[in-house]
Amino acid sequence: MTHILILFFATFSAAFMATVPPGLLNMNAAKISVEKGKVNGVIFSLGVSSIIMVQAYIAVFISKFLYRNPEVIDILLKIAIAIFAFFAVYFFIAAKRKKTQKIKKVNLSKKNSFFKGVLLAAVNLLTIPYYSGLNAMWNEAGWIKFEAKDITTFVVAAGAGTFSVLYLYTFYFDKLETKTNRFSKNSNYILSALMLLLLVITLIRIFYR
Repeated sequence: MTHILILFFATFSAAFMATVPPGLLNMNAAKISVEKGKVNGVIFSLGVSSIIMVQAYIAVFISKFLYRNPEVIDILLKIAIAIFAFFAVYFFIAAKRKKTQKIKKVNLSKKNSFFKGVLLAAVNLLTIPYYSGLNAMWNEAGWIKFEAKDITTFVVAAGAGTFSVLYLYTFYFDKLETKTNRFSKNSNYILSALMLLLLVITLIRIFYR
């Protein structure tokens, strides 16, 4: 039971941190909340989170397939290194940018808020390699097994972490708006450091297997 709690907290935290920096999804959640009301913002967030859960499951399936073929375990870890290196550089560059983040305009009716969230989340294919890398790390750390309860925990935590951030943007963006640049810069630096840490840990595991 303990490893389930650890798995949930670790995955929730990773999903939360990955969604914090102002971007397409959370900016649209804020925009919809302002223009169409907070209920629509929540519905949009549910649409996004549902797709994140699907993508997290696909990531687990990919990791599971590779892990059950011993000859490609090292390849999986090397893929994780590439993923973490990419995100470390990506978030560092994003933190260096001084460009003001703007909310992208969206025109929604209440009935299609959910599907708008689904569509925008679906085109963000970087989510799959991100969660594949996390899954590989959690598996090596012994936090996740390829069993139904562990997979369910991982998927639900990914969706919950994402939804939590979008919820905050939906209800509290007006209070954060004046601090968006500093907020974005600091959170991106934190994410870059986190990705670098995961990269180092993965390298250590490869050399000391």
